[in-house]
Amino acid sequence: MPVEFLSGEQEKRYGCYNGEPSAEQLAKYFYLDDLDKELIKKRRGNHNRLGLGLQLCTVRFLGTFLTDPTDVPLLVVDYLTSQLGQLDASCLEQYRISETKWEHTALIKQRYGYQEFHSQPEHWKLVRWLYQRSTLSAESPSILFDLTTARLAERKILLPGVSVLARLVASVRERAANRLFKVLSSLPNKKQIEILEKLLLIKELARYSTLDRLRHSPTRVNAKSMLVAINRLSEIRSFGISDIDLSRIPPTRVNF
Repeated sequence: MPVEFLSGEQEKRYGCYNGEPSAEQLAKYFYLDDLDKELIKKRRGNHNRLGLGLQLCTVRFLGTFLTDPTDVPLLVVDYLTSQLGQLDASCLEQYRISETKWEHTALIKQRYGYQEFHSQPEHWKLVRWLYQRSTLSAESPSILFDLTTARLAERKILLPGVSVLARLVASVRERAANRLFKVLSSLPNKKQIEILEKLLLIKELARYSTLDRLRHSPTRVNAKSMLVAINRLSEIRSFGISDIDLSRIPPTRVNF
């Protein structure tokens, strides 16, 4: 499966701020509890305290650390400074160019249990979750990508590069689809297989196969179209494939 399924907007918003967080998001991801404040207040200098707070809340919200930890909306800075004793936000420039920010990312990972993308057994659990979801649902790869991103942030697994995650989603969906096709191909008996294969043939002087003709239902709503639809249904039923047992196929993947 090709991995170029992400829209430009999805790639642009991946792993970074896209506008200001809502009031609900501020309360959920950017509120500092007593343990957070205790860790932050042990840092020397206002720039380190505010910078650590920004990195901690950013990884909670986005699921990743920013190369420039100060590249956040002003609303976020104001919300944190109000919790940390009205610190002067101008000190962030000093934090942006300091090497301490890298020490803080390591500290946050250690204290709050954040893991790298390929850490086991979490990576294996992610692949299993992706496979099960791809098997049971018919979600598009772009939707599955967004759901996976949210799951990683929720489980404190740092986001990988956008192409790495896209390739994983595509490869797991392909594996799930191949398994589904394998199961489907084993369901018809020999006679039904012969009937189904004949549907792919293009008869002499015809432009389309029988399958191509039957897969398109009437588009107009009138008496003639109704008659065409009834004849189409009768022809499909005459193939004798309606009794194929689909119990091995997830109900969500069967379109009746």
